[in-house]
Amino acid sequence: MKFPKFLVIAMCIVVASCTIEKTDYEAEIATETTEYFEFEEVSNLISGEYAVSIEALNGTLYKGYNEIRVKIFNTQTAERLENSEVTFLPILTDANGNKSSCPHLYNLDYVATEDYYLGYAVFTSESDTTVSWQAYIDFKDGSQSFAINQPITIEEQTNMNLNMTAFTGNDDEQYIIALVSPQSPGVSENDLVAGIYKYNKPEEPAGTFPDLSQYSYSIVQDYTLVLDPRMPEPSMGNHSSPNNQDLTQQSDSLYHGVVNYTMTGNWTLNFILQNENGKIIKGTLVPTDFTPGIEGVKSELFIDILF
Repeated sequence: MKFPKFLVIAMCIVVASCTIEKTDYEAEIATETTEYFEFEEVSNLISGEYAVSIEALNGTLYKGYNEIRVKIFNTQTAERLENSEVTFLPILTDANGNKSSCPHLYNLDYVATEDYYLGYAVFTSESDTTVSWQAYIDFKDGSQSFAINQPITIEEQTNMNLNMTAFTGNDDEQYIIALVSPQSPGVSENDLVAGIYKYNKPEEPAGTFPDLSQYSYSIVQDYTLVLDPRMPEPSMGNHSSPNNQDLTQQSDSLYHGVVNYTMTGNWTLNFILQNENGKIIKGTLVPTDFTPGIEGVKSELFIDILF
């Protein structure tokens, strides 16, 4: 089959044009994302007769959402501590000595089938020379109470599909949205899961450190996270995709929806966060215009991803 000469020339111009537009993104798009399934030890501390171990996926704690498992072992009896009251409090200290925390599950859940205590933490920054993190863990064995703390290292999250954002809402409250999954999305309709959290402003002055009332976060209840995914590159014209579903809260307290990625590349998840009464907490509508050659407009609330 032969093509008219002018058509071949036109096609070459289009291909070359797209290649030029995408040049800045090629290195990013070539980045491979690794999906982790195995929990490994992050840190271990021996205090008296107890060994306390913190585990996470890939043995690493990252900025953003982390599922955390804590195992407590009695070195004298060679037995795991079962069905205890275990608490977990992550504390960040900055270069000026100021202390803060992040969304976390304080009272860990005991998983009897595998003998560990389950929780999560949404770390808001990586560890570096100016920022350090410490995990404060309290537990009981019979009538005895124990309190230990150990430094933990938070690494940069290189998987953009697990990005997070922190912001102040129109209600003057501090919120955090963290992507939980998918780790490695495909060109298809993907189940999109996120955690949404709010800082509980202290009502009283700080007591003895670490005073939980100063570092408390709650899971946002019955909100809606309106979703509008776009490809913001100039060559993509900020186009969207069909069959996306807004994120709503499910029985696991996380927010679940569907995002349809029609091709690999840079995507922006534009959001509008609405409370249980439909009031907008943060976010703006994105124009529906197709804008080839112009970088796409984003909502005031968004998370960039890449796969």
